[in-house]
Amino acid sequence: MSPENVEVVRAGVKAWNAGDVAGLRALHHPDVIVLAPADWPEPGPTIGRDAVMSQWGRLREAWDTDSVTVLGDLIGVGERVVGRIAWRVEGHGPDLGTELSGVWTVRGGKIVHAQFFWAQAEALKAVGVEE
Repeated sequence: MSPENVEVVRAGVKAWNAGDVAGLRALHHPDVIVLAPADWPEPGPTIGRDAVMSQWGRLREAWDTDSVTVLGDLIGVGERVVGRIAWRVEGHGPDLGTELSGVWTVRGGKIVHAQFFWAQAEALKAVGVEE
């Protein structure tokens, strides 16, 4: 396990919640690939830091406020980090909350790949870990 990789993901959550776009951007590799969970309205993949930041910016603009909370522990598995997150949004219509599990691949202190799943079991299976 790489505690440094876990800290990169934690820093990403912290930057998101602080609205620190520059900090969040700096944590992602220029060629990052992000895959949304199955049946997400914009399934992607989203390729490249500029495209990822643009997509996330559109998501955030849809509501007045939002936040991400890590649920439980982030698990380091080699260069990958697995974790469950809750995303809560408010304003511009009904408040919304959803839970997702992510697998972030971190190399050289940068997120190079992120894939999201509805179920934690799917995320764990993606990294070869049994629940």
